[in-house]
Amino acid sequence: MAARGLRGAAQGLGARQRLRAAAVGAPRGPRGAERPPVGERRRMGPALQPVRCFLSLTTKRKEYSERRIMGYSMQEMYDVVANVEDYKHFVPWCKRSVVVARRAGHLKAQLEVGFPPVLERYTSSITLVRPHLVKAVCTDGKLFNHLETNWRFSPGIPGLPRTSTVDFSISFEFRSLLHSQLATVFFDEVVKQMVAAFERRAAVSFGPETRIPRELMFHEVHQT
Repeated sequence: MAARGLRGAAQGLGARQRLRAAAVGAPRGPRGAERPPVGERRRMGPALQPVRCFLSLTTKRKEYSERRIMGYSMQEMYDVVANVEDYKHFVPWCKRSVVVARRAGHLKAQLEVGFPPVLERYTSSITLVRPHLVKAVCTDGKLFNHLETNWRFSPGIPGLPRTSTVDFSISFEFRSLLHSQLATVFFDEVVKQMVAAFERRAAVSFGPETRIPRELMFHEVHQT
């Protein structure tokens, strides 16, 4: 009797253990998905956070310089460049040029430059040193944060007095990032054509240029 009671108790205990094991292994949740073991849940990394990217944009100052031997004298080239009031007739995209103040060695002029899609009005302070230098600096304006041009004139080819060496340089920086996108247009349509425009004006004012032997001609351009 005692042996049969022990076997019955053992069988009952075994049944309960099998039921408990079945309950533990049973699928859970509405779709029967198992929950991962506790150890695996701990190994899961934290949720990814969105990453913000900041693009740093700045305006950049541009510079251009050009040196050429011209078939006109220093005085002739100086006179063309110093005659600011005539700029509207031949300088690329210059729509207006008026001298508003004048004293020895100095001019103040109001200029208007239009190149698609911008029209800019600004005041230029101009320093004159006959016949060596014409320097112009933009003193106000909405388009340029900085604009400065320099013309320097020096003797040309020895033995050819009606020749000169012309050094032209310009540096500029647009005031806004939006306008900085116009840098290429400004370079191609205004800056790169500047020296040639003044050479053509010298031809109108003083006649044909002095013929320069091909082997003595010089033309150098730099831009950054």
